Amino acid sequence: QVQLVESGGDLVHPGGSLRLSCAASGTISYTNVMGWYRQNPGTNQREAVATISTGGDTYYRESVKGRFTISRDNSKNAVFLQMNSLKPEDTAVYVCNVRYFQSGRSYNYWGQGTQVTVSS
Repeated sequence: QVQLVESGGDLVHPGGSLRLSCAASGTISYTNVMGWYRQNPGTNQREAVATISTGGDTYYRESVKGRFTISRDNSKNAVFLQMNSLKPEDTAVYVCNVRYFQSGRSYNYWGQGTQVTVSS
């Protein structure tokens, strides 16, 4: 079974910084994409914030470009999100994700999320 556990969420003032971490346990295909998603409280819909492939290809939501940086450690199946210049609108539950293909099938796993609150 694959499990993802996030950490690093906190309450910070506008302009502050946080570093989110996610560690995956279990067997995961070496070739994969890991990322961070915002989870809307009402609908529980998830929206991609940033993703990164094993090879280092990245995607960023337009609103976080220049402020957030995603990185990963392939040997540890870990992904990180450095969040700088935080704004109140960044407040959300951030959920870790990993997805990959194996033997022709698609796999998709989610963590429980970590709360980020940006407020004065």
